[in-house]
Amino acid sequence: MSYTIAGDIHTHTLFSRHAYSTIAENVAAARAAGLEVLGSADHFSCMLFPEQHIRNFQFFINQGVWPRVWDGVTVLRGMEADIVSLSGELFGQDISCRENITGRPFRTERSLFDQVVRGIDYVVASVHNGDFTEGASLAATTAMYVKALEQPRVLLLGHTGRSGVPFDVDEVLEVAKERHKLIEINEHSLNSDAHGAHHTACTTIAERCAEMGVGIVVSSDAHIAHDIGRFPFVRSMLEEIHFPQELIANRGRAAMLDALEAAGVCDMLPIRAAHEVRA
Repeated sequence: MSYTIAGDIHTHTLFSRHAYSTIAENVAAARAAGLEVLGSADHFSCMLFPEQHIRNFQFFINQGVWPRVWDGVTVLRGMEADIVSLSGELFGQDISCRENITGRPFRTERSLFDQVVRGIDYVVASVHNGDFTEGASLAATTAMYVKALEQPRVLLLGHTGRSGVPFDVDEVLEVAKERHKLIEINEHSLNSDAHGAHHTACTTIAERCAEMGVGIVVSSDAHIAHDIGRFPFVRSMLEEIHFPQELIANRGRAAMLDALEAAGVCDMLPIRAAHEVRA
């Protein structure tokens, strides 16, 4: 089966510090790859800076200057936030934020996460350092992913197949289906370990998504523009298991926007309006 994958919503720019392209370069690469949708989802994590202050993350705050439709590509504003506790807490949710980037106090104190996420369309919730899960029961790690999915701004779970954290796949997928959230099938997870543990885990997750009718997102997790829109390992795996095309949320622009709307993670009016103006 030949799959149509017309979006890539887990990509990184220079802001992530271990990535190498600008947002403009990524948009150009998406257009060259024939994509209809590009989602930029840089890291929101302690891995970027030794101290955590809103000034370090103003890259997210000013994304309103990005065109919603840029050279024909729909540009979505995402964030890949680390899951940092067994309670499903995301990075920045336990960090108090009292002032804006100029040092002016906020009228109401909020968390760093809440201040930064306001202009973001969706959150990819991922585990990068799973040390906090060591010794935890399967029930506890499953609850972690469930609670992350239940967060209102989270659209999808990122690269669960390579996180190294075991969980009850069916229980997590049931919640994803109920809440119209998505599960990522990540190209980098496979191309870094094409026939090892990651491949086995990702295949199992994809098979259960197919059987349970849970939507997925195929993502490159590109850290350089050259990799955007390239999914050869995922395509091959999906073909092997005969994964249904209709469960791939990023099979086209309309399907991706419908998936965002169904999940209720952001205000869709500006995104829809941008396309009406273009039309």
